[in-house]
Amino acid sequence: MEDWQHGGFGLYLHWPYCESKCPYCDFNSHVAAQIDQNAWQRAYLAEIDRMGQQTPGRLLNSVYFGGGTPSLMAPELVAAVIDRIRATWPMTNDPEITLEANPGSVEVGRFRGFQQAGVTRVSMGIQAMNDQDLRRLGRKHSVAEARKAFDVARGCFDRVSFDLIYARQDQSLDAWRIELGKALELAIDHLSLYQLTIEDGTAFADRFAKGGLRGLPSEDLSAEMFELTQELCDAAGLPAYEVSNHAKPGSESRHNLIYWRGGDYIGIGPGAHGRMTLNNTRWATEAIKSPALWLEMVKAGKSPELPRSALTAEERGLEYLLMSLRLSEGLNLDRYQHLSGTALNARKIKDLSDMGMLSQTDTHLHATAAGRMVLNAVLRELVVA
Repeated sequence: MEDWQHGGFGLYLHWPYCESKCPYCDFNSHVAAQIDQNAWQRAYLAEIDRMGQQTPGRLLNSVYFGGGTPSLMAPELVAAVIDRIRATWPMTNDPEITLEANPGSVEVGRFRGFQQAGVTRVSMGIQAMNDQDLRRLGRKHSVAEARKAFDVARGCFDRVSFDLIYARQDQSLDAWRIELGKALELAIDHLSLYQLTIEDGTAFADRFAKGGLRGLPSEDLSAEMFELTQELCDAAGLPAYEVSNHAKPGSESRHNLIYWRGGDYIGIGPGAHGRMTLNNTRWATEAIKSPALWLEMVKAGKSPELPRSALTAEERGLEYLLMSLRLSEGLNLDRYQHLSGTALNARKIKDLSDMGMLSQTDTHLHATAAGRMVLNAVLRELVVA
């Protein structure tokens, strides 16, 4: 068994367009007045064909339409993509096919079409449960619209998740307690809860550098918010299976688990990344970011990828370490040694365990609740060691 089979095989398709650019977002997303969806359909199908020739016969576990705002895609385009994927790879009996959506009226009006196209799960970007902070985050919808959109989605899909951003400007611990409580009342089986981070190249980063974005929480308050998040989600039956993702057991995002478990995944679309194991070599793939150039190259019959790079044993082990310790299931010590060719530093593991940051069984290494709060620092210690 090749190592990637521990994680599975998925396909990520990137739709690069949004109605507007959110000030916190550093994803490869663009605003365009006009979009030729037929041209995008032809290009996506051509790329599916190209990648299918390189990975024939592989059992595909999941498909993820990300962006951008994929709910701006025409349902006919989504249907054509899913049909071509099914014709290209054998799929599991119950594949997870996720589409990211915003709660705008245009997108919501397409939900039934997406369901008929074959989408089985929607991940909705609600981001906040009060209108003032939605405006601060640059969102176009209101809380009332988000609730209505969620209800529509529940009528179309058995599985509906949504995202919230917390540790926002002027947000108190009690305010987050109330807001998360409302979210948990709304949630079905999955929530993604992210602390606000200021990413380079975003409008928020520019504003922050000029002394704006006042009222961001201190590190201590952010830590308290994280602890409260775990407490409330645990009590509601949605424990964290990954640092920022909570689900009822069995309702985890199967596609994202492929990333965190070190599986293979194909990336299609502008800026899309992938990991593919071919002839026992694991390759990192990345497409060019410009939507216009990506479309032009595919139309001309050329690969829109940047040059692929073969991952060394050290890089494969490092990726598995960084991803797997985000999961509650943790890192398989034997698998890490097999990938990297060396074991993790036992002394450093003991030191971090004595500090309450890690716990170890015969087979696995886990970040504790305290360790997940400072996971980047824990990972740095392990990597340096």
